[in-house]
Amino acid sequence: MMELGLKFTLGYLVGSALGSLLVGFFYGGVDIRKLGSGNAGGTNALRTQGKMFALWVMVIDVGKGILAASVIPPLAIPGVGLSPDIDRTLVLYATSFAAIAGHVFPVWFGFRGGKGGATAAGLLCYLAPAAALPVIGTWLLIVLTTGFVGLATISASLAAVVFLGFTALPDRSGLFVFACATAVLLIYAHRGNIQRMLKGTESRLRRPPLRRLLGGK
Repeated sequence: MMELGLKFTLGYLVGSALGSLLVGFFYGGVDIRKLGSGNAGGTNALRTQGKMFALWVMVIDVGKGILAASVIPPLAIPGVGLSPDIDRTLVLYATSFAAIAGHVFPVWFGFRGGKGGATAAGLLCYLAPAAALPVIGTWLLIVLTTGFVGLATISASLAAVVFLGFTALPDRSGLFVFACATAVLLIYAHRGNIQRMLKGTESRLRRPPLRRLLGGK
């Protein structure tokens, strides 16, 4: 269990490296938690700092999840090694989830992080490439029709649960549990968005792209 605990911690620490604040450091010390919505994620980075800033944020936030999942689980930690009593898929999915949790609650930045969508998306594409198309398709559909990025992220996480429920069970039950845990975490991280949508005060794209193409308001 020591190996599992250490690798979960390492995954969490990697996830705690927020792309928006790292990029902001090289952009003259910009802290987007003091701008726009106050969130340290890619959407607020795009709204407050522009496309290039947001692109680098996405690269880091997506990449760190894949890095945690690909490097940490097979790593033989000195003095600990690889425990023969631990399921290797458990280590993989626990480390992957830890990276998302680190993004949402980063120890390096006072536990004030992003919503976890980009990191979760990168991990999904790495762990279950077949799920990428329906999940990304769901995200795009919601964004294009409603303009709500938070709603799109929540919907995409639930689409992953449904898709993997049909395709991963029973052989890859660990992957399904990972998707369920990730969806719960993302919904929790977006609880403020949900409350604002219910009140009708949630920010969204000025006009959803699909409505704009159709000439609607």
